[in-house]
Amino acid sequence: MSPNFTVLQKISKMKEMKSKMKHLDLKKALGIPSGKAITTSTLSNVVYVGRIPHGFYEEQMREYFGQFGVIQNLRLSRNKKTGKSKHYAFIEFASAEVAAIVAESMNNYLLFESLLQVKLVPQEKIHPTLWIGANRKFQVKPWKLWEKERHNRDRTAAEQKSLLKRLIRRDDKRKRNLLKAGIDYDYPDLRSSLPGTSKKIKFTQEGS
Repeated sequence: MSPNFTVLQKISKMKEMKSKMKHLDLKKALGIPSGKAITTSTLSNVVYVGRIPHGFYEEQMREYFGQFGVIQNLRLSRNKKTGKSKHYAFIEFASAEVAAIVAESMNNYLLFESLLQVKLVPQEKIHPTLWIGANRKFQVKPWKLWEKERHNRDRTAAEQKSLLKRLIRRDDKRKRNLLKAGIDYDYPDLRSSLPGTSKKIKFTQEGS
């Protein structure tokens, strides 16, 4: 069951964090030596969030981290086939100062038995395609259904011929490996057991 983040936002710890934000050293949060000035090139408004607990997804992250400042982009990494969270995400804030405060305040913060790892992402390490697919509501894709339809589709005669060639090559390779291993095993040749035609071959008229 997903954790109750509505209650989480109301706990006293959030008040302590907001109080801490007012006293943070911005240079320290940005990792800039005290003798150097803060310039545009040293600022980054993107943070990496790792070790994200189960149930803490896009909606909960946007609501929770949005209390620090305006979020422009948010991308939670998910498995493309199963849709399960990979437990890390990237968040782009409208302000670099807010991003620095989030990295300083939330790093090693205990959230539902998980210590969050929150760090600033340097501008030179932000990949151009990072935000492709961000800010979208995740929808589970019917991979099993698609694979079933692909496997059961009608095949052309050329596709069937190519499939049989691959099967024969694999069988020949298996025989060679057995001989190299010193195993003298005789079994019927695959060519003799293959059907002449497949029920799933779809023949097309020439010129169509």
